[in-house]
Amino acid sequence: MILHFYIARRFLWSFLMVLGVFVGLYFLIDMVEQVRQFEAGTVGFVPIVKLTLLNMPAGLYTILPLIVILATLTLFLSLARSSEMVITRASGRSAIRSLLAPVTVALLIGAFSVAVFNPIVASTQKHYEILAGRLSGNDASVLSVSQEGLWLRQGGPEGQTVIHADRANLEGTVLFGVTFLAFDRDGLPRRRIEAESAGLTPGEWNVTQAKVWDLSDSDNPERDAMVEETMTIPSDLTSEQIQDSFGTPASVPIWELPGYIEQLERAGFSARSHRVWLQMELALPVMLAAMVLVAAGFTMRHTRFGRTGLMVLLSIGLGFAIYFLRNFAQILGNSGQLPVGLAAWTVPVAAVILSMGILLNLEDG
Repeated sequence: MILHFYIARRFLWSFLMVLGVFVGLYFLIDMVEQVRQFEAGTVGFVPIVKLTLLNMPAGLYTILPLIVILATLTLFLSLARSSEMVITRASGRSAIRSLLAPVTVALLIGAFSVAVFNPIVASTQKHYEILAGRLSGNDASVLSVSQEGLWLRQGGPEGQTVIHADRANLEGTVLFGVTFLAFDRDGLPRRRIEAESAGLTPGEWNVTQAKVWDLSDSDNPERDAMVEETMTIPSDLTSEQIQDSFGTPASVPIWELPGYIEQLERAGFSARSHRVWLQMELALPVMLAAMVLVAAGFTMRHTRFGRTGLMVLLSIGLGFAIYFLRNFAQILGNSGQLPVGLAAWTVPVAAVILSMGILLNLEDG
């Protein structure tokens, strides 16, 4: 157990060291990107730094598997140079048993990342999108999904209009059980419309079976209410704006994601990408363990055997290949070409099996 704790402590230190290097690099690179994104002179230095700090957790979380594989390479190369791995093997301890400590630490890092770091990333990413939209002059999200249905808002020359619907089609362009509440430029209610359905076409909503209440000029809106078979309401919304308002699944904390998926499906939208993201988050600890095994399979050897540089390049190349295959599987899962579970778990499990095969072949023949 003393040896296991020693290797686990060395691996954790290597992970923190590599993470610190990436924090510094990512901060500088992303700050340059934020400066490039906004016109010169429009945003000050302090908001740029704030944007960079808010965007950094999401970027680091995305490349977490690559950080783990580099930390594993750092660990085993240092153990090989100091001949500690040779002594460990000479004492009768197999390579598989020596990997127990770093694999366990990688699983714990993955579990901690999913349970604790994921909500932090979701919160910072949401604040980043709001702040970036405010600085760039774009309005915040036009859509919100709740247990009562979905809510939209649109602007116009006469003021804002809030739209509530019980459900919608997959594109969000057809609303059912819809209510329009129009406000004037002073924020006072101007008109209320309840309709059976409303379809979005370029520049307007086509409303059917509508009842209209005048809330500004009438002293008895219910008495003066009118019923219209069809009517049109001007709109500046587009289908792309509605779809983009959902944001990315990464902006929803994993603890809230199952409920959010249920709300999306109740409202009539497809939550497939959110289901794929949820399963991929649950598979993240297995992915990190696979990265440890991949790096260890090429570097658990004495440096006197030579070809250390080649082995490092092979392990990094295989790690990048697994990382991009995981992203490709996510794309296939989002598009419906792969089942949700298959898209999320195939690559991590296959990477574990492949790395174990490499490890057994290189270490035990």
